[in-house]
Amino acid sequence: MQLSGQPVLILPEGTQRIVGRDAQRINITVAKAVANAVRSTLGPKGMDKMLVDDLGDIVVTNDGATILDEMNVEHPAAKMMVEVAKTQDKEVGDGTTTAVVVGGELLAKAEELLDKKIHPTLIIKGYRMAAGKAISLLNELAMDIDVNDEETLRKLAITSMTGKGVEEAREKLADIVVKAVKQVAENDEKMIVDTDYIKIEKKQGGDLADTELVNGIIIDKERVHPGMPKVVENAKIALINAPIEVKETETDAEIRITSPDQLQAFLDQEEKMLRDMVEKVKASGANVVFCQKGIDDLAQHFLAKEGILAVRRVKKSDMEKLAKATGATIVTSIKDLSDKDLGFAGKVEEKKIAGENMIFVENCKEPKAVTILVRGGTEHVVDEAERALNDAIGVVASTLKDGKIVAGGGAIEVALAMKLRDYAKTVGGREQLAIEAFASALEIIPTTLAESAGMDPIDTLVELRAKQEKEKNPYLGIDVFNAKISNMKDASVLEPMSVKKQAISSASEAAEMILRIDDIIAASKKSSESKGMPGGEGMGEFE
Repeated sequence: MQLSGQPVLILPEGTQRIVGRDAQRINITVAKAVANAVRSTLGPKGMDKMLVDDLGDIVVTNDGATILDEMNVEHPAAKMMVEVAKTQDKEVGDGTTTAVVVGGELLAKAEELLDKKIHPTLIIKGYRMAAGKAISLLNELAMDIDVNDEETLRKLAITSMTGKGVEEAREKLADIVVKAVKQVAENDEKMIVDTDYIKIEKKQGGDLADTELVNGIIIDKERVHPGMPKVVENAKIALINAPIEVKETETDAEIRITSPDQLQAFLDQEEKMLRDMVEKVKASGANVVFCQKGIDDLAQHFLAKEGILAVRRVKKSDMEKLAKATGATIVTSIKDLSDKDLGFAGKVEEKKIAGENMIFVENCKEPKAVTILVRGGTEHVVDEAERALNDAIGVVASTLKDGKIVAGGGAIEVALAMKLRDYAKTVGGREQLAIEAFASALEIIPTTLAESAGMDPIDTLVELRAKQEKEKNPYLGIDVFNAKISNMKDASVLEPMSVKKQAISSASEAAEMILRIDDIIAASKKSSESKGMPGGEGMGEFE
């Protein structure tokens, strides 16, 4: 910008600005690169990624959200794609790779339309119409499921875990997941499942088949005193969010002691206060205490003499889970503790797992919080098992909430794509091209599944379309294990409708947002890095 020969500087020196088509091209290229980074992990035959951080820590996974989180991307458009995965993970717990891959493909198809001189706002309008139509079609194509149909819920959990590192134990893990979710589900007019109350505790050692569901809570702590009982049957549990210690004064105070008798009296008084606290706990009838704060050494001794098992510095989240599992009330003052506040567990026991002591609170009556103890040969196996279980829990929980499922194996995507193409013809105008592009983008899922199974992606997709059209069967999809097209409903390859719904809406919203950007103004970095700068050398990271 110039004014009578003098340049007018609006932006600070070193600021990079990329305008118009170039800005769109760069953002689309980066988003496609992020999608390609996770694309090969899709499906039962998907491959894993090994991610090594700057400290040398290794993560081996094929979980889309984890890969993108660990990749530490710099480019702003790449960060928007990572957000898609995070949203998907938080909302439904699975389908992160699907959401990102579809988002990347929507942008790839949009790029072709931009090259044909179609304005971005028309593409966005078409995508929005297509996403709305796809979601309403999903509701029509979905199958209803009874919340008590445990067999179908198991199939959903197995589909979710297939292709993860837990394949050999997926039958047992699916049983555990369904039992855990059903246990914490609350039926208040409609099903409510708070997956936070399913605690996953990992311990290296044994193998995946040793993974177990505990009808209660496992606390990764030990008794505070060796004189306390190791096992307490018919436990009456007190949850205390207050220190079992003599409180220090809030303000600076000075106590003047002029004789040994006074010192002894002072110490006796301290001891009496601690003894009174323990007496109050005993009087309530509690024989197990979980304390969120500290327990004084002397108080530990008194508790041990009374035969009370105590654990200190228990995490707040664990205290809440204990309250849900045992029916206890968390008290913030020992003075207020009464038998009404106590919870019940059939057994509280300290066990040694993988060389570490843990407290098992088991056999609770109808607990609304449970624990899955995950075992595995190595740290990486246990971590990947935890991720697979989280996905399966998300899948079963979201199915219980909306009670609808669809066929997997790319079947639903092809069925949607075919119906969207029919819909596009009724719309007309340039938006028709965008709706058709949206339909083609959805087919990236069956195409990728075919590729990972070693099948010809184009031939497979054409054959799948033709068979679905001829047989009017939206359940036909790709059987990756036998490299053929078969009925996914009969093959028990099922997925929750909510996972697909969220993936389509997240992917289309992210694509629309990236397409709207026609100007990138990036401030200069403090250091001399150009990593991740739009159009800078950071682009190489995605190549």
